[in-house]
Amino acid sequence: MRARRFLGLCLVLAAAGAASAMAATPDGFAIDKGWRFRLVPGNAQAASHPEAAPWHTAAVPGTVHTDLFANRVIPDPYVGAPEAGLQWIGLADWEYRTRFDAPRGALSAARSDLVLDGLDTFAEVWLNGVKLLDADNAFRTWRLPVQGRLRARGNDLRIVLHSPIAKLLPQVEAMPHKLLGNYPSPYGDEPKDAMTANFARKPGYHYGWDWGPRYVTAGIWKPVVLQSWDAVRIDDLQLRQDHVDAARADIAAIASLDAVRDGAAELRLWQTTPGGRRSLAARQRVALHAGANRIDLPVHVDRPQRWYPNGYGAQPLYRYELEVRAEHGKGAGKAAIARAGARTGLRSIELRRDPDDRGRSFYFAVNGIPVFAKGANTIPFDMFQPRVSKARLRRVLQSAADANMNFLRSWGGGYYESEDFFDLADELGLLVWQDFMFGGGMPPAYDEAFRANVVAEARDNVRRLRNHPSLALWCGNNEEEIAWKYWGAGKEMKAAAPSLADKVWKGYVQLFGADLRKVVAEEGGGIAYWASSPGDDLAEVANTPASGDMHYWEVWGNPAYPPSKYLEITPRFMSEYGLQAWPVQATIDAFARRAEQGIAAPVIEAHQKFLAGKGNERLMKYVDYEFGATQDFAGFVYLSQAAQAEGIELAALHHRASRPFTMGSLYWQLNDVWPGASWSSVDWFGRWKALHFHARRFYAPVALAALRDAGGKTTVSLLNDRTRPLRGELRLRLMSLDGQVLRDERRPVELAPLSSTRAGDYLDADLLGGADPARTVAVFELRAEGEPASRGVVYFRAAKEMAWPDPGLQAQLRRDDAGYALELHAARFARAVWIDVDGADADAGLSDNALTLLPNESVSLRLSSKAGLEALRGALRLRSLADMPSFTKTR
Repeated sequence: MRARRFLGLCLVLAAAGAASAMAATPDGFAIDKGWRFRLVPGNAQAASHPEAAPWHTAAVPGTVHTDLFANRVIPDPYVGAPEAGLQWIGLADWEYRTRFDAPRGALSAARSDLVLDGLDTFAEVWLNGVKLLDADNAFRTWRLPVQGRLRARGNDLRIVLHSPIAKLLPQVEAMPHKLLGNYPSPYGDEPKDAMTANFARKPGYHYGWDWGPRYVTAGIWKPVVLQSWDAVRIDDLQLRQDHVDAARADIAAIASLDAVRDGAAELRLWQTTPGGRRSLAARQRVALHAGANRIDLPVHVDRPQRWYPNGYGAQPLYRYELEVRAEHGKGAGKAAIARAGARTGLRSIELRRDPDDRGRSFYFAVNGIPVFAKGANTIPFDMFQPRVSKARLRRVLQSAADANMNFLRSWGGGYYESEDFFDLADELGLLVWQDFMFGGGMPPAYDEAFRANVVAEARDNVRRLRNHPSLALWCGNNEEEIAWKYWGAGKEMKAAAPSLADKVWKGYVQLFGADLRKVVAEEGGGIAYWASSPGDDLAEVANTPASGDMHYWEVWGNPAYPPSKYLEITPRFMSEYGLQAWPVQATIDAFARRAEQGIAAPVIEAHQKFLAGKGNERLMKYVDYEFGATQDFAGFVYLSQAAQAEGIELAALHHRASRPFTMGSLYWQLNDVWPGASWSSVDWFGRWKALHFHARRFYAPVALAALRDAGGKTTVSLLNDRTRPLRGELRLRLMSLDGQVLRDERRPVELAPLSSTRAGDYLDADLLGGADPARTVAVFELRAEGEPASRGVVYFRAAKEMAWPDPGLQAQLRRDDAGYALELHAARFARAVWIDVDGADADAGLSDNALTLLPNESVSLRLSSKAGLEALRGALRLRSLADMPSFTKTR
């Protein structure tokens, strides 16, 4: 399916939702009908883009780019290479407008508020000709009183969105010494030495990143809702978990109420257990005062069903519903005058920083269990957030859970993740590290108004997300501390303008060391705060293996060491590391015709965002390290995935083998923002790369790590994330590539709970004897009771130096009662086997892929597809390393 058709489908679905009448929601009435938009008359962009000047239909929630595409004013932003020609959109001002009738009761209600959760970013809000707001933050909730301003019919709501570049550029250009930005624009829409992104409270990735395009969009990206009430509005229901253990959970249900007038009320809190039993958990009579009220309702749960991360137990969820009933006057003794609900899982969670002789630990304990964090970083799921459906989130997050992940880091250059994201994380047992929205570039935190704006944004989002049991950490920013300390920005400013440098750093410390820490302490319900990633919570030294969390980019980034360098870096918690790869062929076909595909082809380069168009050169370097160079594009795509999968597997297994010193491994990155080359393991369509199939194996709760370093020493470790001890068998076989077994040894092993156990060290000479290293492999296998077998293959030469035989791959596909069964057999050693049904079904699902098969080994796989048997058989393609023309083969 072409991306053009896919994007069009998303817009059709969005338009269908927007076509409904002003819809009632639990929180009020969504104003989602009749929206139109245009380029603001007189704007500098109007002369060169008159096609955007007339009124066009719009979707709210939505963005300017998706609205322009829906009206065929611009081409699909993802197909081909249109990016340079669309930069004018971010320089223009846009006007959105609708008319609506006031819902029944709104005119006579004591209070009515217009609630706007997502205005991106510099926005004027006008109602019936009166300006209500000048917004300046895409991440805040704006609540505007409108009682007395509403008409029965034909209310005119108008929102003008100003270009963040045009608005901020004059003040940035006027600065004699500029704050370092992140990615300069290659398109001339703003000067490279005067970047504006770090001055705007909007998603940083809109300005371009090394995995996505530059589309500085604007829009009303969350619903617009009218809320009306006569007596009480429940502003928030917090479920603060003060103590949770196996015997008892003590919860403070904290109700924040906005009362119209003084009066008596009764609060009833209902609890629904994970099994569906509903009971009254708390009841209290209160005297409300006009305005804000805070009432604590203590709740005690005996023998709670506790929530656990994926792999450690179940994810039971409790539902709480708050009712406010009037005690006197209108509504007394009748139905509730206000209701609100919240869901949570009962667990204890803490970030542990225990000192030792090498520094301090960094790990999370859930219900007292030290959890080794296995997972990845998430970036935004689309360039245009309103298009991110819960179904798309579910596909990717389910893929994370299916790959045995238990932890995701939501990166700070996008947006605070949605309730849908966190609801799914709660259900799947995925702990979430949530950055505040600072992804790169030093912010003007010395400005008090800027800091106050950020604090308000932080309160909104901490309050919104704090009931989720998956929320594990709030982090101030991504990489801003190390950028200042080690990447030259701080040093250069100290030399050029020492007083300004001191002011910038003090503002940074105030915002990330004090202001945001205070917000999390006051509002977060006990969740830990961390100042910056990577860091040591504002210690003098950051990004050190001894303490705190670490990002490691000397593999892939400069100086571009080979993946074996991963074995030399042993951190407390690795929160970023990564290798790039292209997505599967079907995804590439969605944005580039086959005739447009080539390693240096313009459309392919347009979807390769690393190093200003030189990403494929870097990627080829990593392909060449292990596999040798190729000029064939399909082969390049295949080898890029193999290099990514094997390199990240090496690092992740090293981290796991270093337990308990190392307690986390989060590779960069899980998902994609658009279809293109990136560090993801799941692409924009939700299709798995080879890395994700590998991740399911190297993140298995019980696994084997056989790690050979650059000096020819192999260390074997047995990994057990279970909370119980295990017994099993470790097997070592030395075999030739054509199947001759030269050595076969077995021994019983015991695995302690929550541990890594060193099982042996082997020099190449110990393993090989006199065997030819180019034709021989060592195969280690762990079989533990009740667990899938885990295998590690040790190669004694780079793949490009191996004498690969024709593996004699054979596949049989048949239909059965459950769908399709695929039987795969290798006569000889087959490395990096990739199975595809190119052309039959782009979204056909395989139960496993990216396989290594031993000589005479067979595997049984499941294939899910809507295509017919004969079509699938005709499209079935198998590939292994032996198929690459650069390798020497034995036949």
